Amino acid sequence: MARDLRRLPKTHLHLHFTGSMRPGTLVELADEAGMRIPETLRETVAAPDALRLPANERGWFRFQRMYDAARAVVRSEAAMRRLIHEAVEDDAAEGSRRLEIQVDPTSYAPHVGGITPALEIVMDAAREASAAAGVEVAVIVAASRTRHPLDARTLARLAVRHAGDGPGEVIGFGLSNDERRGATTDFGAAFQIASRAGLLLAPHGGELLGPDHISEVVAHLRPDRLGHGIRAAEDPALLERIVADGIALEICPASNVSLGVFAHAGQVPLRTLLAAGADIALGADDPLLFGSRLLDQYETARQVHGLSDAEIAELARGSIRASRASARSRATMLAEVDTWLRTPDPETHP
Repeated sequence: MARDLRRLPKTHLHLHFTGSMRPGTLVELADEAGMRIPETLRETVAAPDALRLPANERGWFRFQRMYDAARAVVRSEAAMRRLIHEAVEDDAAEGSRRLEIQVDPTSYAPHVGGITPALEIVMDAAREASAAAGVEVAVIVAASRTRHPLDARTLARLAVRHAGDGPGEVIGFGLSNDERRGATTDFGAAFQIASRAGLLLAPHGGELLGPDHISEVVAHLRPDRLGHGIRAAEDPALLERIVADGIALEICPASNVSLGVFAHAGQVPLRTLLAAGADIALGADDPLLFGSRLLDQYETARQVHGLSDAEIAELARGSIRASRASARSRATMLAEVDTWLRTPDPETHP
């Protein structure tokens, strides 16, 4: 027995739309569409923590093939709405008070009439799910490194048109996919469009590639949060600058292990980042493929890294500070974390 991590208030800031899908939903949507799920994908989602890939282009190619196969079953407005509602329900069950979910509407546009309807469906479903589950839900529009930088500018303008602070509205702009693809500088113009509108900037960087890549992302995209950023731990001077600049890190331990960045969870330098004073938001990234949701990341912090409940509470506070929740909402959540920590530990107070 120990303090219940499900009751720990936290926010979830790194979750991808397709990757949030439940394994059962994948199977049902494929059956409805008369589609065959590739055996490698079926085996991966059937066995938690089964995915172990090399941290090279071949490994990423295998990951991307499975991800694309999963995304292919999301072929209707109803399917898109289902994914949002289920993602929010799952977060609520794990103590998440706020979800900022990433979506690239380009992938779903052919099935619903364009990128604008695709984004508006996600936003509308997020509003509904927020009201139903009592979880604040916001949207981050994410461009892809695998497409032309002009596509990223189009998505940045779309994000700006739908920006807002209310439930289901767009609060940020990101950049995802293989860090080795595309030139970071080429995406700077898209991030400037988003920045001028006051959107949160949350590009990926520093998982598959190391400190040099992080330095490029920080210099040219000016992030508020860095998707992953785990390898900043390899360069103390860079990590110090990141902390000084107030750039939060979205750390996804299960992803790091599944994609071969580290051999096992114990190698993830979580304590190094905490010791440097970084604001860390643990995230599940793509639980469909990595077999590990948000709560599992906190369990790993406790069981593998040996974090005390006080240290775990600080992780939760970091996720809250890094979110785009209102000042009032952040204050409420931070107070709830303090209440959780004041609750006696069952191990010492039977």
